[in-house]
Amino acid sequence: MMKTSQSNVVGSDKLKSLSERTMSLLVYSVSIIVVLLVAFMLYVPQAISIDGINVMVLPKLNAFINSACTVLLSLGYYFIRKKNIAAHRMMMMSAFGLSLLFLLSYVTYHSSAPSTTFGGEGIIRLVYFTILITHIVLAAVIVPLALFTLLRAWRSEFSLHKKIARWTLPVWLYVTITGVIVYLMISPYYTMGQ
Repeated sequence: MMKTSQSNVVGSDKLKSLSERTMSLLVYSVSIIVVLLVAFMLYVPQAISIDGINVMVLPKLNAFINSACTVLLSLGYYFIRKKNIAAHRMMMMSAFGLSLLFLLSYVTYHSSAPSTTFGGEGIIRLVYFTILITHIVLAAVIVPLALFTLLRAWRSEFSLHKKIARWTLPVWLYVTITGVIVYLMISPYYTMGQ
């Protein structure tokens, strides 16, 4: 137990000792890799086939994860307003962890399943694609925002953490909420293309 605590402190100290340039390079590199991986899976559907796994349940799981993230982010905001830092930290780390799970599930689904075409017509089609496009763009933007926000807190740079969190929270909430909306709008068409 003591060894684990000491290794966490050493890891935290190494993170705190990173230069601003190194930290930025790390965040942007991870962000670019994540965005490229997701783009590859979207533009080359079924690039990786996972035999024996029914991935058709994953979109529903992803919508659940997005809903849970929305709740956790809202609770995190509530707790920091109440100055309950421990509860805030727990909510935000949980939201980050669920976001990583979402990313894994999303990539697994899109690497294994054919693309689904939205079948709505008229104004609903415009609404769907407006929500989808803003969701996709902001989902790419949230990766470095969330990483910088998390790292600022981890490095105890709380004034910088607070400044960036004012942008991160609304963008992250928008992405999680619109993720659920996109799922609800396209879910009737999943079985049609299968």
